[in-house]
Amino acid sequence: MEHRMNLWDSPFNHIKQGSKIVELRLNDEKRQLIHKGDTLVFTNAVTHEEMITLVTGIRVFSDFAELYSQYDKISMGYDEDEDASPDDMLLYYSDEKIKKYGVLAIEIKLI
Repeated sequence: MEHRMNLWDSPFNHIKQGSKIVELRLNDEKRQLIHKGDTLVFTNAVTHEEMITLVTGIRVFSDFAELYSQYDKISMGYDEDEDASPDDMLLYYSDEKIKKYGVLAIEIKLI
């Protein structure tokens, strides 16, 4: 199955370069449809460029703190000189929604 997602320029380019191999999302109804072996088509929100990735694994966590404890920051799309904090995800998802749905680590690779 194919799923489409938008990404900001920086995470899009980190996937394209091969360093970001984990996409972090809310485990809402839409994301619950994603399974290992599916494809994700990412669209760059700035340039509208698209790229296709294969879902190689999915892990469910109660919150982003738990997820962040399982992955290194580079694989999640941070630069080496950046601090990685689960609170960064509050820019995208409310605490209320995180508690309601939980979160996903979608492991991906370019195809």
